[in-house]
Amino acid sequence: MTESSARLLDVYDSLLRTDAEMQGALQVDRLGPLYLAVFPGGQGFITSARCSGGESTPVAELVGPALEYFTARTGISEVEFKTRGHDSAPGLHEALLFHGFAAGAPESVMLGRLENLVSNQPPPQGVQVRRITTRSEVEQMCAMSAEAFGEPYSPGRARELAARAEIDGGIELWAAWAGSRVVGAGRMEPVTGTEMVGLWGGGVLPAYRGRGIYRALTDARARSAMASGHSFAHSDSTEHSRPILERQGMVKVTTTTPYRWSRS
Repeated sequence: MTESSARLLDVYDSLLRTDAEMQGALQVDRLGPLYLAVFPGGQGFITSARCSGGESTPVAELVGPALEYFTARTGISEVEFKTRGHDSAPGLHEALLFHGFAAGAPESVMLGRLENLVSNQPPPQGVQVRRITTRSEVEQMCAMSAEAFGEPYSPGRARELAARAEIDGGIELWAAWAGSRVVGAGRMEPVTGTEMVGLWGGGVLPAYRGRGIYRALTDARARSAMASGHSFAHSDSTEHSRPILERQGMVKVTTTTPYRWSRS
């Protein structure tokens, strides 16, 4: 790891975990080192500060009690347990699978300056990038994202995003349109009390990749974030988007893998 990426990893652990991840939550409780959050739309979320492996109760032993916290709530339909590649949590992967969580694809955690993300290039011909606000548009965005990432569409996810955008005016949802069809999307979330914003959910339909749509979505969100006084961005990126962000000066500091549980 280079000195630059090591410094940025410290920034990530100190500013962008736990409290920053609770923005928009309806309720937050603690279970040892874990944070348990209930979000609008029936979404549960579990995260922690950096795990050293020396916790008094191993994180792996808390998976069952953490899941029970959410299953006791009838309104919770899905739970995500967020893990990081640089944490030391022996047995956590096996414990998550045992309790019915399924591992998603690992993603790269990227950090960098917003000014480097502004490309000064227009969107591709025939594509319009704009901020979306209505529930219908949010549903279209979520359906597109599910298709882009090869995942089942989750109505709960659409409800959560729409509700969070209404509750928290700082969250911005952006979409790329080809005619009347959403072909790419992403959101921007300021991190309260910092110069940082998160760039989340960036994705483009396979048939529309390689045309500069992801770049245009990143450009639009970066411009909006800079206009509101922010200087840095972080993003959990797939292997489709990581190279684009690296070319624009962002640095990979670690990996993150989401584990998801759904109520049957």
